[in-house]
Amino acid sequence: MSAAQVSKQKVLGVVGLGSMGLGAALTALRKGVTTLGLDTRAEARQRFVAEGGSATESLAELGARCDAVLVLVVNAAQTEAVLFGPDGLLGTLEPGSVVIASATVDPSLPPAWQQRLASRGLWLIDAPVSGGAAKAAAGQMTMMASGAPEAFAAAGELLDAIAGKVYRLGDRPGTGSTVKMVNQPLAGVHIAAACEAMALGMRAGADPRALYEVISNSAGSSWMFQNRVPHILDGDYTPLSAVDIFVKDLGIVLDAARRLSFPLPLAAAAHQLYLATAAAGHGAEDDSAVIKFYAALAGIELPKAVGKP
Repeated sequence: MSAAQVSKQKVLGVVGLGSMGLGAALTALRKGVTTLGLDTRAEARQRFVAEGGSATESLAELGARCDAVLVLVVNAAQTEAVLFGPDGLLGTLEPGSVVIASATVDPSLPPAWQQRLASRGLWLIDAPVSGGAAKAAAGQMTMMASGAPEAFAAAGELLDAIAGKVYRLGDRPGTGSTVKMVNQPLAGVHIAAACEAMALGMRAGADPRALYEVISNSAGSSWMFQNRVPHILDGDYTPLSAVDIFVKDLGIVLDAARRLSFPLPLAAAAHQLYLATAAAGHGAEDDSAVIKFYAALAGIELPKAVGKP
């Protein structure tokens, strides 16, 4: 069945039109899926409408109109407000509908959410995502999904309409979030290491653009190095993924590891770097702003944005 055929049967709601949620919603639209977006920010709704979508600021309206809802908000507290707060999806979705919960959260939470949703005949797919704004916009983000077979049946082909790779990781919500929990220390450590290494090179007098070119073609490279260092070279810290996100995500990872009595020294060190960067006033900036912590520490002059002094 094609995505266009899916659109005749399913209406997709997307709660959270941020950098990744907007990309997912626009991808679904391009594939012919009727999509209704919601965000608390008027500018986010307007951006989606300008691209041909429909938007609402009413969660009750979204729940009443949609068969499946992708919840791509910042954290667990926002997810729970969408699910169980006033006019939340628990009371507005029709029985048989499915919630696709994609925020990075503690893996212990999705099973509890499924129990509450099941009391109203609703399904949950625990489906955190990865890939950043660019891959979301291109329909190429990775989805780490787990849930009952009935939940996947209720979603139909909507998951494939918003993600390039959908991994079905088990029949129980929580498994998807466990896999995302493994991804995040790798991502966070790689970004922090890229910032540290670039700062070291600049402190030693190396040309930052030459550094980027050489390391990108050497064994020390990583996807995060190649993706984030250009932000530094361009002096552009517009938050595609903010420092504060890794303060949150690595905090979740460290808390879960503590309950397992499992040491994570590298993740803990990276977490401290994100905390220090946030404390210096850069929490809302792109996560590559970790290099600003090193710049302040060592007196490094970072590249400036074009047209800025």
